[in-house]
Amino acid sequence: MACALLYNFKDAARLQKVRFALFKLGVSGRVVAPEELSQPIGYLCDLEGFSPVEETVEGGFSDEMLVLCGLSGPQLDALLSSLRRSRVVVALKAVVTEDNAAWSSLQLHDELRQEHEAMKGTRPKDAEKRSAHRK
Repeated sequence: MACALLYNFKDAARLQKVRFALFKLGVSGRVVAPEELSQPIGYLCDLEGFSPVEETVEGGFSDEMLVLCGLSGPQLDALLSSLRRSRVVVALKAVVTEDNAAWSSLQLHDELRQEHEAMKGTRPKDAEKRSAHRK
């Protein structure tokens, strides 16, 4: 079954717009709690073969993130179009894949953040610090 994982939607109106866009497509939206960030994405999406992990990880993130699982191509297009019409921009979006289903939310966030910054032509602040130390 198709689902969406929702992270850090602090603004209730934005969250409602995202949930409504998902609802129109018959997709359930699940808000991920901070204590669940170490769990595999596949487990959070109720995918077969994934179970909870005991370990907890330190840290978190404040960026909004939207993770989509099991949507068809037309559903994905309709969702993105609906979000654009509602003027809801979520910079960090991902579709669950065979590779990232085993990742924690923190791992996926870090990967998406790096990709987003690379596409924007910016570098993460910690990368700038690392390269400054190399000189």
